[in-house]
Amino acid sequence: MNETYQEYINRVAQLTLPGTCSSQLQTIQTSPKFIDGKVVPFPGYSVITPPNKDDADNQKFYSQIQLIQQSIIQQLEPGFVIPLTPESFHFTIADLVWDHSYQQAVQENPQFETQLREQINQSFQQYQTTTNDRNPIQWQLLGITIRPRAIVACLAPKDQASYQTILDLRRCIYQNAGLIALGIEQQYDFTAHITLGYFGPINASLNRSEVCVIISQISDRLLEGEPTLITVKRGELRKFDDMLNYHRQPDWAAISF
Repeated sequence: MNETYQEYINRVAQLTLPGTCSSQLQTIQTSPKFIDGKVVPFPGYSVITPPNKDDADNQKFYSQIQLIQQSIIQQLEPGFVIPLTPESFHFTIADLVWDHSYQQAVQENPQFETQLREQINQSFQQYQTTTNDRNPIQWQLLGITIRPRAIVACLAPKDQASYQTILDLRRCIYQNAGLIALGIEQQYDFTAHITLGYFGPINASLNRSEVCVIISQISDRLLEGEPTLITVKRGELRKFDDMLNYHRQPDWAAISF
């Protein structure tokens, strides 16, 4: 599941095309992370960049993401997409454990969370001992992508070094024997993105063709003018209670690039 730089670019570029959007809209589902438009518990852990509210270095980027989100919501049927709060926007570096898997793990092993935090710290230390690269890590907004239960802003690395840095850190995480013993594993291909919202109830009368046109037009506009870039300066272990609230303690693992 670890693609080369060019393989990643080719795959992600396909995700923003109108034809892909059209086919993905045929199989969308209501997200269980929200009920009646309100967020519900969905606990777990991820390695992410600091959320928008804690990321002073990327305010211009997140302001642009918010404008895109507003444009989408305004043009689509009310309630079709449940928007995330702009304060919670973030770049996920590595998903770790969530929902039922998380709940089962902490029930079976009272030390699970402590061990998880220790092993992520080990992964970060391993990464730092194996790389001397200190080039800026930048990813640019490529377009809007439809996922089975969400709508996201898709990101592409500005250069090969930016991609390789994230890939190397993910390898240090997912190939950590201590994390594997805790049941942590890579479950799908990495697609860098910012989640904009999750799908609410899907009406039988939903005009999918119209939705696709709206999404494609917004994606096309993103390719005009200067690239919209996020600079990844820090990765943090964060616990989430739901899809809006990501928090951490000061002594939890973090890594600066």
